[in-house]
Amino acid sequence: MPHQIDTLELVPNAHAVATAIQWLETIGKRESWSPKLSFALSLSLDEALANIQSYAFKDAKAAGIVPAISLRCSADKEQVRLEIIDNGCPYNPTTAAPPALATSLDEAKVGGHGLRLMRHYLSHFHYQRRDGCNHLTLIANIC
Repeated sequence: MPHQIDTLELVPNAHAVATAIQWLETIGKRESWSPKLSFALSLSLDEALANIQSYAFKDAKAAGIVPAISLRCSADKEQVRLEIIDNGCPYNPTTAAPPALATSLDEAKVGGHGLRLMRHYLSHFHYQRRDGCNHLTLIANIC
């Protein structure tokens, strides 16, 4: 029997991240995910969507692109796969190096640590540019 694939279409706006997190939490409750798994996926989705909204669509209007984001979530007995597809400018987060960690609070800067968090909480993630869209797949092991 095939596993269920949940989907969500988003318009990048002030409510998109909250809508996506609520959608993911609903799936997690339905599937009885552990709090650790739910947190890992919600945090990672939040980070990815925040970056997409902040950077992917800066030139969309000039390029005549209507910004769009699609989410697909599926699971088997071992892993949850969350695919984020956007039609923004190309960006491969898997090749980006995280910033150096500050050695003191005085040196600490806000931002720039989302990829570090994703690498910590996910088993892995991968990126493809396909058909004019970014495809970022987040994969978390079921605990």
